[in-house]
Amino acid sequence: MEEIINSLTTYGYIILFLYSLGGGMVAIIAAGILSYAGKMDLSTSIFVAFLANALGDSLLFYMSRYNKSQFMPYLKKHRRKLALSHILMKRYGDKIIFFQKFVYGIKTLIPIAIGLTKYSFLKFNILNIVSAAIWAMILGFGSFYAGNALSNFAGYFSTYPWLAPLCIGTLLLMLWLYLQNATKKR
Repeated sequence: MEEIINSLTTYGYIILFLYSLGGGMVAIIAAGILSYAGKMDLSTSIFVAFLANALGDSLLFYMSRYNKSQFMPYLKKHRRKLALSHILMKRYGDKIIFFQKFVYGIKTLIPIAIGLTKYSFLKFNILNIVSAAIWAMILGFGSFYAGNALSNFAGYFSTYPWLAPLCIGTLLLMLWLYLQNATKKR
């Protein structure tokens, strides 16, 4: 366990950057906990996660906007989820750019769906940068200040190692069932 902590301390910011390009919720929470433990710097972690998250969503938007023909074959299996993303965009407007950062199943699909429309690239980037900053601060500071409780929680899972896969499996199953229900043909 000590080796893992040392390698996370050494390569933690690189891992945080790469993971945050595609989402990064777990990585910023882990960075906040490691910052609480004194292994990483909180402000650097928040900045790295913010930068990568904003860059990742902007790249998804750009790729779907200007490379539609090359991008569409990869989206054939996710047509219903893209339709759900369009519905969410119409229903909630600009607010969906902020909320999508916190929802795992649609996090990468919303920028792609918005990129396929005529939404302004400048407006998306401004909202995306503000949303990424708020996202990184909420999760970074939240996990830092909840570091003691989260460390105790992780200690509980190390005592009962069978419980972690059960909880993760249950959460993934619930997410899958929700997305299946939300995108079901009616």
